[in-house]
Amino acid sequence: MPESEDEMKLFRKKVLYVIRTTALVILLLWVLKEVFSVLLLLLAGTLVAMYFRGLGNIIEKHTKMPNGAALSISVIGSLLLLFGFFYLAGNSIQQQMAQIRETIPPAIEKVKASLNNSSFGRSILEKIEDEDNGKRLMTVAQSFFRSSFGILGDVYIVLFIAIFFTVGPKQYTQGFLKLFPPRKKPEAREVVQKVGYSMKRWLKGQLFAMLVVFILTAIGLIIMGMPMWLVLALSAGLLNFIPNLGPLIAMIPAVMIGFLQGPATALIVAGLYILVQMLESSLITPQIQKKMIKVPPALIIIAQLFMGVLTGGWGLLLATPLMVIIIVVVQELYIKKLSYEEDPQ
Repeated sequence: MPESEDEMKLFRKKVLYVIRTTALVILLLWVLKEVFSVLLLLLAGTLVAMYFRGLGNIIEKHTKMPNGAALSISVIGSLLLLFGFFYLAGNSIQQQMAQIRETIPPAIEKVKASLNNSSFGRSILEKIEDEDNGKRLMTVAQSFFRSSFGILGDVYIVLFIAIFFTVGPKQYTQGFLKLFPPRKKPEAREVVQKVGYSMKRWLKGQLFAMLVVFILTAIGLIIMGMPMWLVLALSAGLLNFIPNLGPLIAMIPAVMIGFLQGPATALIVAGLYILVQMLESSLITPQIQKKMIKVPPALIIIAQLFMGVLTGGWGLLLATPLMVIIIVVVQELYIKKLSYEEDPQ
């Protein structure tokens, strides 16, 4: 009996140890997930700060004014231009958004009616209208639109971080480097510089690609006489920031609106969006990749899926720059060292 009691006590201790360990792991994973969402806001703020400093450097170079004044013009001017654009074009955008809200439901009904004309279309409708599929779709949508502090709160935090990073980037960089031991600081400094260089190149190319997509889409929609062209072209340009998935998301409402004018118009609109993306991916993206580290497309899609599920819209938005950072760090800290060890000469 005593041995049996000792065995029971030992068993209880093991069970309690497993329970405590499991609870601790779950708690740590939850904390890491929440902290990671905050780190994404830091990354977004860093990208905005890079834009502010890049524009400030251009102003300083061409006007010969002091760096502080150029950065002030960059930040204040960018914000004023953004608010001014939405103020001046706000009435048109608001009207077109209202038209889209009124147009999409009839377009959906027209698409349903067309699908009902064939057995294959009816099978697609049955799957879409299935209650379980609808619940899963709502869950995915809710996870995508969730944010750390609300959308406005997140935007405010990103701008707040961006302004501080723009004013004194060296202060924060030096503070980060102090976390490393003295013998590792030169290596850490080199990695930080490489990451910053790659991110600047990527951001510059991405902004240029977004502008080109906006202009080409707007021209195409105007030539076709499509209503609500401004909102559709603007969404195409902005969503081009998200590789692979962004252009597809932008194309859906445009095709639905085109479907109201007929299936042929919907096909032409889809062809326009595909043509613009082909031009962007074959002419602009290769030029961008010449000046920055290449990220395999499959790796970007995998990162977008994981990040989108884990952290919602911010994760999907920042999956590509995060992969750029990870690839640069892995190359600098592991691959280059491994290559040197294999061939020291």
